[in-house]
Amino acid sequence: MYHTIRVTAYEPDPLHGPWREELRVLRLGEDVHAELTRIHAEANGDTGRVDRLPVRQLNSLLQAMAPGVVATGRNAGTDGRLPWLYAREAVPPDVLAPLIGTWSAGLFREGDDCEGADLEESLASEDPAAALRLPEWETEAVDLTETVTSPGGTAEPAGRLYSLLPEWVAFRLAARPFRTRGTTLQFRVESSGNGARLVSWPPQRYEHRKQTWYYSACLNITVHTVPFAPQFRVHVSTQVRRWATRLDVRPYQLGGATVLLDAPLPWPEGPDRGYRLTSNTLSYDRGRKELGWRRHSPALLLPELDIVRGYPEPAELFTHPERWINGCRDVAAGIVYHPSVGPHAVGPGLMPRERADLNAWVEEGLRPVLRRVTDLKRVTRRNTPSLLPRSGTQGEPGVRDAQMALLRREALARTLNGRPLEVEVFWQSPETRAALLSELPKLIGFPAGERVGPSTDDIWQWRDDGIEIRVHARPAGPLAEALPVSRDRRRSRAVRLAEAVEGRCDIVADRMGSPLGDVGVVIAEIAGKERFAAVPDSDPKHALRIAWARLGWLSQFVNPSDDAANALEHRARWTWLDAFRQLGAISPPAHRVGAGIPGDLQYAALWLVRHTRKGPTRCPVRHLVAVRVRPGDGPDAIEGWDAERSEWLPYPQLLLLLSKTPALAAETVGPAGRHDDATPGKERRSTGYVGVRQRQQLEIERQIRALLFQLRDRPTLLLVDAANLRQCWPRLRNGSLARDMLGFGMEPDQRLTGYGNDLRMVLVRDANAREEVAEWYAHDGKEKIGFAEGVWGTSEEESRVFASTTPTPHTAAKLPKGLMKLVPTATGRTAPGKTAWNPGQLEVTVLGCLSEKALADSGREGDPPDQPAEWATLTHQLRYHDDYPPLARPLPLHLARLAGEYVLPTVQGKETHGTASDPGQPPVCADAGARTESAARSFSATGEGDAGHATSVHSDAVA
Repeated sequence: MYHTIRVTAYEPDPLHGPWREELRVLRLGEDVHAELTRIHAEANGDTGRVDRLPVRQLNSLLQAMAPGVVATGRNAGTDGRLPWLYAREAVPPDVLAPLIGTWSAGLFREGDDCEGADLEESLASEDPAAALRLPEWETEAVDLTETVTSPGGTAEPAGRLYSLLPEWVAFRLAARPFRTRGTTLQFRVESSGNGARLVSWPPQRYEHRKQTWYYSACLNITVHTVPFAPQFRVHVSTQVRRWATRLDVRPYQLGGATVLLDAPLPWPEGPDRGYRLTSNTLSYDRGRKELGWRRHSPALLLPELDIVRGYPEPAELFTHPERWINGCRDVAAGIVYHPSVGPHAVGPGLMPRERADLNAWVEEGLRPVLRRVTDLKRVTRRNTPSLLPRSGTQGEPGVRDAQMALLRREALARTLNGRPLEVEVFWQSPETRAALLSELPKLIGFPAGERVGPSTDDIWQWRDDGIEIRVHARPAGPLAEALPVSRDRRRSRAVRLAEAVEGRCDIVADRMGSPLGDVGVVIAEIAGKERFAAVPDSDPKHALRIAWARLGWLSQFVNPSDDAANALEHRARWTWLDAFRQLGAISPPAHRVGAGIPGDLQYAALWLVRHTRKGPTRCPVRHLVAVRVRPGDGPDAIEGWDAERSEWLPYPQLLLLLSKTPALAAETVGPAGRHDDATPGKERRSTGYVGVRQRQQLEIERQIRALLFQLRDRPTLLLVDAANLRQCWPRLRNGSLARDMLGFGMEPDQRLTGYGNDLRMVLVRDANAREEVAEWYAHDGKEKIGFAEGVWGTSEEESRVFASTTPTPHTAAKLPKGLMKLVPTATGRTAPGKTAWNPGQLEVTVLGCLSEKALADSGREGDPPDQPAEWATLTHQLRYHDDYPPLARPLPLHLARLAGEYVLPTVQGKETHGTASDPGQPPVCADAGARTESAARSFSATGEGDAGHATSVHSDAVA
């Protein structure tokens, strides 16, 4: 058993002091900013609009082609006085001018008059009297460890370090080769929205079945904070970057793929020559009906700047990707792989030993300015709650299955409370129908079902132990067909989709009515989303869930499968388990933390549903979902909060209620799903948008306060995903946190006990897309490297931040020890093809508990204080359940997140029935259906399965 884990995070070393670097800084200047803004407005046909200057493409172009440029400043597109470029040395005007001129010319459409040449000539002029000149470069000593400590004790870096420091760290590391087992890997820098990446280049090769597959090592570098930590962190995560050299899709199916371009600089030698890869996005242009570069891609402008070399045309790159990844005429390009383009022989993920070797290389390269953070120690041996043993006693292999069936049956009986359960099964293949009817009695320990009713009806019934289940199976027919979405582009996508949804709702209403009891369940076999990819918005699952919810039916979907029989049984099993979950027939196992946890403790979880106009029904919504779990409290042990009526509802009733959630008002929805007022131009952005966001924030915070008041009757553990909720509850940001305090809006912090004498609050956070939580591996202090489950923390007595880790699932393939994927050994030549499972870390912050100070402040000095480690352990144990692999979040949060899948608004009013609408105006949105919840849970290493489960590795990045 490992007793120590190491996180791949680094912090400023106090022994070194400030890390200062002499940088050259350039500001865009008010005159140049005003002129570029005017050109941009003219190119967009709106000369009167004052808007943010879209410098994303220009920044990418400068980072790719201007020697010495390290990073670009934040918000330079809004204010020409802010720092724009950070460089090791000044870039001369005769280099910058062509780049800016080419970019400004690219703002115009073909055939339009543009001013790029005149602008370039003016910017390149050395005449002090020139009408338009860039400001002079300034020299600035930048402290790359500049820190401000919040009142709550959290160290925060200076704002510019979030983009500047990852780039600087990346270039520092790229200057050194990585040597491992006789092989040397060189790295290139790729800029990303949240930091920087290092990609080994040229790619590694893997020969498999007479074909060459390409892959690289990839390191993601980001800057983050940790609650109450005295230093900010630099996170370095590792993954395998796979390259697509075989595309099993047609051009029109390519929604957007990242392409990294390796091209020499057309300018004289610079300090960063050869260290950077340029990121572009290749996609299908439906207007032109051809492949092309998206507008922010520097590849659009490179041929204008470098007329000597030949750059890949989009169609040629798509047709011959392997030719370009090996280089053509000093230029190479690689398409980043995504599973949607076909299979890949290289498996995702790196082995823990490889991660440890890369970590040691990074640590050495950052010394002495940054140091590795302290290893975390195990804080408890009680890693799991009271689970059933994984295997039965010797000679009785079916004991565990029987015990689990009994637990499910008891939970189902408690939830149904004597009411019959109606289930409608709509199938497309007889095999799926048979698997569903076979798995149900196995899961709850019932004998084979009895066929009832007329011989022409496929109706099955089970009655036993106070439970009555009636299943009606019939062909899906037209219900499972693609939605007939209109292609009339004069109307918005939301309007056209809503029409198709209403049509499918009519078909459903003609075929079935409401369930006889309070609630029923529909299980429908429908093809996966890839089956409907050719026609956008044609997947019928959302429409069917809307239709069935209106009639009082919960819904669950299973995809057709060509897999082996055991895989179909597995999918059918998960379908029924998800149906049980929607009925509320699930409860956390008894914890094993100890006597410090109150016996009558209840759990509450908050989840914010956020959809923009890019969501599944093309209608925006923000809605707070609250779930309460009271173990052992009878049929309503799991309930949801009805904010309008201020009461708790049974979980299945919550799901149906959420399907009626109103969407954001039309006047607050901007052209791209932003929430703006109708005020034009800059005033709208500075007042309307902010005002709408403030109103949303105030409403969410008001609901949370009302909810906390309803939880005061007994000890409560409030669980919140900080990354999910902080956008509408800004006081959850790390820099705003204070121990045992809670803040709303602009009001001063209040004691947590003021919202409930026995209230505790825990924030959880995973890596998410921003790499907010560092990767990890376990070690024994010698040579042994691996993974371990448990709760981990520092040795500090006042520590409130812990790490929760889980094991790889028992279904994962066991790999030989010492397997290496980047540099395979002679005995492991097939290692690149293996999938490396890397369990993620869940950060657990005990924000509020009954500490000694909290008790003293509330006049309860004689009560025994809480131990934060015990509440972190309880949160960790809530990730376990007999029916599931370890969850990504505690079970109450898991239930709240999945409940949010019933929140999807659709367009209502005259537009729904075919009246043409102005495409520039946002539709009015009303009642909601829900996102599809996939029943076939494949706990894959690429994160393509259920996001509710914990074990995953980083999938290859795509645009």
